[in-house]
Amino acid sequence: MTVTYTADVSSRKFISNFLRLLFRWRGSIYKLMWVDLIVFVTIYAILAFIYRVCLNNSLRYGFEYAVMYCNSQLNLIPLSFVMGYFVAIVMTRWWAQYTTIPWPDSIATLISCSVHGFDDRARAMRRTIMRYVCLCQTIVFTMISPSVKKRFPTYNQIIEAGLLQENEKQIIETLDLAFPHYPKHWMPIVWAASIVMRARRENKIRDDYAVKTIIDELNRFRGLCGFLLYYDWVSVPLVYTQVVTLATYTFFLCSIIGSQWIDNPQSPTASNLVVKYFPILSILRFFFYMGWLKVAESLINPFGEDDDDFEVNWMIDRNLTVSYLIVDEMHQEHPELLKDQYWDEVFPNELPYIDESKRTAPPVHSTAKLIPSLDNKLGFYMPQSSPSLLTQNTSSQVDMTTSLQQLREILKRQNESEDKQSSTSMNLEELIEQRHREKRERLRHRFLNMNKPSSTGRGYVVTVLRPPTPRTSQHSRIEEENEEEEEQGEEDQIKEPDSDAANKKPDKYE
Repeated sequence: MTVTYTADVSSRKFISNFLRLLFRWRGSIYKLMWVDLIVFVTIYAILAFIYRVCLNNSLRYGFEYAVMYCNSQLNLIPLSFVMGYFVAIVMTRWWAQYTTIPWPDSIATLISCSVHGFDDRARAMRRTIMRYVCLCQTIVFTMISPSVKKRFPTYNQIIEAGLLQENEKQIIETLDLAFPHYPKHWMPIVWAASIVMRARRENKIRDDYAVKTIIDELNRFRGLCGFLLYYDWVSVPLVYTQVVTLATYTFFLCSIIGSQWIDNPQSPTASNLVVKYFPILSILRFFFYMGWLKVAESLINPFGEDDDDFEVNWMIDRNLTVSYLIVDEMHQEHPELLKDQYWDEVFPNELPYIDESKRTAPPVHSTAKLIPSLDNKLGFYMPQSSPSLLTQNTSSQVDMTTSLQQLREILKRQNESEDKQSSTSMNLEELIEQRHREKRERLRHRFLNMNKPSSTGRGYVVTVLRPPTPRTSQHSRIEEENEEEEEQGEEDQIKEPDSDAANKKPDKYE
């Protein structure tokens, strides 16, 4: 089952949340590699004991030569590059397999809203279709997951779980004998599609578009189940896995020899007491690189029985329960239609907070506080002059000052005309919006009891919305058309006085 720690790292604290995660055992790196670490330290200690106690001078010289050679040539193995690329491939493949797992919720929703009827036959059709969908997924999981295979070793256990009937088991076994080399996970989807077509012929499904949508969802579900089988059949290339494994273990075999302490003046660690008694950095290097390899080994097949593998048995139970709940218990059921608390406001301005101090301001765009200055406009309208000429001629400076003042006046008049035009257009838009609001209020008060007592101060009475009858619908359409004609006439009257202003050129063009 996946080890989750999302709640522990939801917000940053004074002490790093990641440091607290280091003390977990289940799903940890310590659980994966404590055996390898003990083997590494044991071999290192044995070689150190042999060098310091058992070897004579000639053998000690040969051992020292091997240590210095391994230590100098150890970096020729590109372990970081090989391991990093391999783990990246495995992680991408791991998440892609999870996103490929199909969920029957969308199919159950389509079946519930498309297959009509409360009789036993319609109910049996809905439940059987969803049972076949869950059966397809269960058969696929038994083919790729050891934990599911242990739970359902044969079809008899699937029958006991309620996913398969005895007559269906006989059909599958007969086809297995006739075609033993091909998986039969697609058979329940074919049965479900046949039931959908039967429901259409019996008018349980009322249109062909619903049939097409359901068939498309069934095909999509079958396709995702097929992709899970493809991931099981086609693994990461074996040669790459072998290269990574050989590189890692060869690196640390040389590291055990190359990190030994030797009593040789040519060795850089001859006078280092830490390396002499406990090679802490060599052990940490082994811990990190070997842990990297163990991560890849754990995630390369997420349907196994490791701590971080997917909980596919829970998925089987959940999918069957939710499918029956949607197509049977919740079929054609919904809460009573009531007015929401923002009915009179159309939409809420601000939603409430328990702690008002937690309310955040709306996001501000990057150019919200950027106001173009007058100098920028002047720089845009005026050609750049040579500084040498301005310093040499005093009269040209006076002319430049005069021209600057004139340009300021021109820009000021231009801005005033633009503000006037924008205010006129805004007033017209506000008036049109007010007409639309009044129209919505009239339509709202037409069918509903929206009389609010003026003296008591109580809110509107909550009433149930009933669907209008054909007679009231026809009457409302006639009144709505008349109101639209009246509103169009009012808008034309509003726009007529402003037509001259619209056709008149702004001051900047005169």
